[in-house]
Amino acid sequence: MHLKQHLSNPVFSVISAVADEMKVHAFVIGGFVRDLLLHRDNKQDIDIVVTGSGIDFAHRVAEKLPGEVPVKFFRNFGTAMLNYHGLKVEFVGARKESYRQNSRKPIVENGTLEDDQNRRDFTINAMAIDLGKKNYGALVDPFGGLRDLDSGTIRTPLDPDITFSDDPLRMMRAIRFSCQLDFSIEPRCLDAIRRNAERITIVSGERVTDEFNLIIESKIPSKGFRLMDETGLLQIIFPEFCELKGSETIDGKGHKDNFSHTLAVLDNIAVITDDLWLRWSAILHDIAKSATKKFIQGTGWTFHAHEFKGSQMVPLIFKKLRLPLNEKMRFVQKMVLLHLRPIVLAEDIVTDSAVRRLLFEAGDDIDSLMLLCEADITSKNPAKVRLYLENFEVVREKLKEIEEKDRLRNWQPPVTGEVIMATFGIRPSKEVGIIKEAITEAILEGVIPNEYEAAFSLMLELGGKLGMKPKIF
Repeated sequence: MHLKQHLSNPVFSVISAVADEMKVHAFVIGGFVRDLLLHRDNKQDIDIVVTGSGIDFAHRVAEKLPGEVPVKFFRNFGTAMLNYHGLKVEFVGARKESYRQNSRKPIVENGTLEDDQNRRDFTINAMAIDLGKKNYGALVDPFGGLRDLDSGTIRTPLDPDITFSDDPLRMMRAIRFSCQLDFSIEPRCLDAIRRNAERITIVSGERVTDEFNLIIESKIPSKGFRLMDETGLLQIIFPEFCELKGSETIDGKGHKDNFSHTLAVLDNIAVITDDLWLRWSAILHDIAKSATKKFIQGTGWTFHAHEFKGSQMVPLIFKKLRLPLNEKMRFVQKMVLLHLRPIVLAEDIVTDSAVRRLLFEAGDDIDSLMLLCEADITSKNPAKVRLYLENFEVVREKLKEIEEKDRLRNWQPPVTGEVIMATFGIRPSKEVGIIKEAITEAILEGVIPNEYEAAFSLMLELGGKLGMKPKIF
């Protein structure tokens, strides 16, 4: 197969000319070739392998390209990279690798294209296109990658036990590609992942989580979770999630399998948003149900305060998984803590005070919270789902109405602690907190409007009841 017509970018002709000039072989390899054959858009990353020094080759290519094209190179790894009109092109010398049992860092030696293709993770990523003048555009596919593309199969070029033991991150990559491309993993490879699952512990947590996030960002992320669970990887990487598995029945009363329910919520949210952190909120919204599960005679199963317990677990899970401990984590915490609130509103009469409280606590994240709550409706009863969604629309309208009237999104009480202290001539104290909280409650309950004058008058009244006299007006 010849793919010359797909190599229209001028960078390829420059690479071809430099290869001829330096008397080396050059090939475009990996994801660019795979996505080209799948008709997927991957125009930002091109990997070039050369039978020689990738760094020297990259510098020569940069000299031939018009304009100033800086080259970044990493001599320890023998790689170089340049950006050309937004196109990221990475160069590496063909190499062969060998591994030690207790490390995923390979011993690297110079090699041939065949050596380089042997070390690739999957057949669909081992295909190369010749950029030499003689065979320009010819596909080099020694492992049947094209056949695996046609059949939708993830398969390793060599023995999968060796492939996964050498570089255990490839087990996560197999699952990630399976999700991203909607391919199946060859049974022999799946068995090898089961046998080598424990090897994932030698890979840095950051790299594992990078692959985990890519699985979560896929179109149907539950597929990746089920594959990780089936192969034993999930229990090693994220045991807290595995604890959600299973349902239990006592006295004829059972509860749903929260593992399956959470995956359904995750898939629901994936349909409507690409936001990784909202997807993490879906993953963690019921994470504390296993810790709070209790059977009460006459009542049945309860998961009391699982939203509070779950929000406390979020920082611990984020730290363990090397996820960011910043505003992203705090967003997920907030979603977990508040995820029941709109559902409770949808089940009951929507009062102004309840909506004010929700707006006050959710702030600018109220829209994300509503999306999460809608995704949380996973009942198999269509009438029940329809009723919940209709009620959510009522809640949305009420949120809009109250927001326009009371301006409570990201709201702070109109009278600050500084104003209270200055008015009564006092220092920071519990009385300041009492007055602030009372003003907040009065506004949220609709006792006074969300205005400075009304809040200031209430402050004076409350101060008087606490035996304080104003010093200034």
